[in-house]
Amino acid sequence: MSDHDDQNHDGPIKTPTQFLWVVLFSFVLPIFIIIGLVYYVGSANKPAEGSSDLPKSIAERIQKVGVVDIRDANRELKTGEQVFKAQCTTCHSIGALGSPKFGDSAAWAPRIAKGYDALLISALKGKGNMGAQGGGEFDDVEIGRAVVYMTNSAGAKFTEPKAPSVAPPAMATK
Repeated sequence: MSDHDDQNHDGPIKTPTQFLWVVLFSFVLPIFIIIGLVYYVGSANKPAEGSSDLPKSIAERIQKVGVVDIRDANRELKTGEQVFKAQCTTCHSIGALGSPKFGDSAAWAPRIAKGYDALLISALKGKGNMGAQGGGEFDDVEIGRAVVYMTNSAGAKFTEPKAPSVAPPAMATK
């Protein structure tokens, strides 16, 4: 007989419960470790906000805060009808997005009851689905004329706002 026959060849696993634990730690635990590593590596490769398109992100960060709009101060102001046809007719002709239709007395009556000033503020600053009209292509006086034109077509008796008078420049005296 050789020397190997009388040696005890028992391994570290002695019971079926120990065998199950070894299988668990040998196969299942590495899977969870791999999932954790994939998550860690995958989350580390996300680019920072704005770094994917650097020129675009820089342009967005340094964009203008305000705009200087140079207009001809001597141009003739538009009538309410002209402003309505250019700006307001898209929604108010068909009643889009809950806007009162042009000439619809029933829809305009509660608005007319609030008065011209309230209607003008709503038109200039926006209300509901209507965006602000002030500061756009038309002066506030022209927007006011459009408000008067639309409300008068529905039965109001508002007077059309007049163009603000421009005072002549003061003469410097010595």
